[in-house]
Amino acid sequence: MVRLFVFLAAVQLVLLVLGLISSLSADRVRNMPRFAWVLVILLIPLLGPIAYFLFGRPQPPPQEGGPVRRTTPRPSSPDDDPDFLRSMDIEQSRRDRELLDRWESDLQDDGEEKGPRPPASGA
Repeated sequence: MVRLFVFLAAVQLVLLVLGLISSLSADRVRNMPRFAWVLVILLIPLLGPIAYFLFGRPQPPPQEGGPVRRTTPRPSSPDDDPDFLRSMDIEQSRRDRELLDRWESDLQDDGEEKGPRPPASGA
């Protein structure tokens, strides 16, 4: 029984130290201010550090090639997605420029084929 008590005391001490180090060295913490987490870790034995590791520790950044976590919900339709609308505008602008270039080249080709016009005779 004494061994179990010593083991649990060591686990509690390790969790307390790890929780304090983690909460004080993190750039941001979740759900509560940093000083509140420090108080919870110090004043609530065993459950305070566990609560911090479950609810207060910041989420790690997404890894390359891993699943992407979205902070904002996905748009429900393409009309609500600003990236989609932007890509449509870019695509439409590209098509308009191509059409305008074709028209200009057609006008230049028509003018070169006919040659100079004879002067109009007027009476």
